[in-house]
Amino acid sequence: QVQLVESGGGLVQAGGSLRLSCAASGRTSSRHAMGWFRQAPGKERDFVAAISWSGSSTYYADSVKGRFTISRVNAKNTVYLQMNSLKPEDTAVYYCAARTGSYYVIGRDEFDYWGQGTQVTVSS
Repeated sequence: QVQLVESGGGLVQAGGSLRLSCAASGRTSSRHAMGWFRQAPGKERDFVAAISWSGSSTYYADSVKGRFTISRVNAKNTVYLQMNSLKPEDTAVYYCAARTGSYYVIGRDEFDYWGQGTQVTVSS
C-alpha cells in the first residue's frame, strides 16, 4: 500500500502561481509513476500531468501545457506540480495518484493509489 498526501493548495489571484506537493509513504520501495488530476464541482476528474518513475518522461494535458510543470524527488518520495499563470478555470480539487511501475500513464483507471486532494481556487 502507498499513502499519498497532497499539500500546497490555496486561494490565488489569476496570473499567480502555486506549487503543490504530494508526499508518498508506505510501500515506496517499489517504483511508481505519478500523476496529477483535478476535479471541478459537477465535473469529472480530469488528467493534468504525469511523470515516469525516473522523472525523465512527462506528459501534460493541453489545457495546462506550458503553464504547469510536474517534477519529483525520489529521495524525498515527493512529487510536485508547479502551476504558473493560473486561470479561474484551473479552480478545482487537485489529486495526486500513483501507479506501480516505471512508465507514466494518463488514464484515471490506470492508477492504483490516490490522495485525498487539495483545493486550488483562482480568483479573477
